[in-house]
Amino acid sequence: MTLVRFQGFGATSLEAEVSGDEHDPAILLVHGAGQTRAVWSVVVEGLVQAGRRVINLDLRGHGGSDWPESGAYDLDAHVGDLRAVLAQLGSRPVVVAATLGGWIAALALETDAANLAAGLVLVDMPVGADPETAKRIGERLRQQPSQGDARWDPRAVAHLDIEVVRQRLLRAAPALVLPTQVVRGGIGWVGQAASSIEFDALLPNAEVVEVEDADLLVVTDRTEAFLGRLLDFLERKQPRSAAEFRAGSDARTLRDAMGCFATGVTIVTACDAQGTPIGLTANSFTSVSLDPPLLLVCIANTAGTAPILREASHFGVNVLQTSQQPASNRFAGKGEDRFAATPWTPGETGVPLLDGSLVSFECRRHAVHDGGDHFILVGKVVRAAFEPRRDPLLYFRGKYRRLHFT
Repeated sequence: MTLVRFQGFGATSLEAEVSGDEHDPAILLVHGAGQTRAVWSVVVEGLVQAGRRVINLDLRGHGGSDWPESGAYDLDAHVGDLRAVLAQLGSRPVVVAATLGGWIAALALETDAANLAAGLVLVDMPVGADPETAKRIGERLRQQPSQGDARWDPRAVAHLDIEVVRQRLLRAAPALVLPTQVVRGGIGWVGQAASSIEFDALLPNAEVVEVEDADLLVVTDRTEAFLGRLLDFLERKQPRSAAEFRAGSDARTLRDAMGCFATGVTIVTACDAQGTPIGLTANSFTSVSLDPPLLLVCIANTAGTAPILREASHFGVNVLQTSQQPASNRFAGKGEDRFAATPWTPGETGVPLLDGSLVSFECRRHAVHDGGDHFILVGKVVRAAFEPRRDPLLYFRGKYRRLHFT
C-alpha cells in the first residue's frame, strides 16, 4: 500500500491509499459522509486479491485530505475534486462510490463519462428523501464521533440540500453512458423511494442489485455479500483480460482500440468548381514519402464534402494548434458556414489555408484509393509552412488533449 496525494479543486490536497499491481485494472473508491477511506478496508483486500489496483480516496474534510478553513464543502467543490483526481490517473477506473460519494461520482461523470471512467457502482445512494428523514440522517451524521481513522469535519454535511441534489441527479442520470451498477440494501427505504426508482429508469446502461438483510449501510452491514456482487459486475464489465477485436465482432471495440493511438488534428480544405471553399476535420493523416514529398488523409465516403475532395486537383491540410479547438468542432459539425467564423487566406494554389495553424500543407492530388468506408487521398506537397513555437492540438480516446511536459 502506498500513500499518494492528488491536487483537487481550488488547490485542495486529497490523500489516497493505492494498493495492488499497477498493471491491473483500476478501481477508485469514494466513501460517504461521516466516513473515511477506512470504511473500505475489507473491500480493498478482496479487490486486490481478485487482481485489481485500488485507489482508496479520502474526500475533502475527511481523513487525511485537506480540511478547507473556508468551509468549502459545497457539492460542486467535491465534484471538481473527483474530476481532478480522474484526470490525474493513468487509466480509466471503475468508480465505486457510497452515499455522498455516489452523489459526487454521478455528477462528476455527467460530462465525458466514458472518457473519465470505465464503469460506475453506486452504493446506498439516496436520490431523495422526505424532509423528516433527511433531517434525521443529518443529525445522526453530525453526532457521529470524529476520531482516529474516522476523523471528519462536521461542516462537510452542513449545507447539502437533498432536494437540489435530487433534481441534479435526475438531470445527470441520462448522461451516465457507461456500465453502471446500483447496489442497495433490500430492507432499506432508499430503494423503495419514488425518486430512486425514477433515477434507476433514467440510467442508460444500468443494473440494480439488492443485498438481502441489509438496511442503509450495505458496505459495513453486509460486506462480503456486497463484495461478491461487485466482483461479479467487474468480471462481466471490466474483465482482467484485454478487450479484443476479431473479424466480424463488435466494431465499437475496434474503434476504441484505434482511439488509443494518439493523433494530431487536421482540417482538410479545397475549393469546389465555383471556387467556394470547403473543408472538414480529419485525424487520419500521415506522411507517406519524402522523395517525392507525399502525404495522405483518409476521408469518410459519407462526408458531405467527400465528392469534392475526391475530384479536387489541389487540397490543403491544416494541422491544428491548441487554440484552434473551436475550429476543429466547427469543421466537424454541420449546418454552419464554417469559413465565415474561421480566418483564412488562399494559398499559392488557391486552396484555403487557415490562419494560425501549426502547419499548412498545399498539395496537388497524386492518387486516390478506395479504403472500405473511407477513401485515401494522397497528395504531393508543393508548399509547407509551419510555426514551431505553438503546441499541437491532440486527440486521444475520443477527447481533445494537450501536451503535458514532465
